[in-house]
Amino acid sequence: MKLVSILTLVLVIVGGLNWGLWGAAEFDLVATIFGGNTTILAKVVYILVGISAVVQATMLAKNLQGSPRGRLASA
Repeated sequence: MKLVSILTLVLVIVGGLNWGLWGAAEFDLVATIFGGNTTILAKVVYILVGISAVVQATMLAKNLQGSPRGRLASA
């Protein structure tokens, strides 16, 4: 499960950086690397980033439910 956590976190970071670049300079890094935003590889990356965001949100929700309030306040 740790591998899934690390891989999905990396993909969420890639997606966040891509969105930041798009917002700041209208530059799509994923599309540039994979030859356009309509290529199969670029679409696969976009889909994996979206799935990774759902996985990370689910893991965060589970961690928050299992944590005592005091521990969250000090974090």
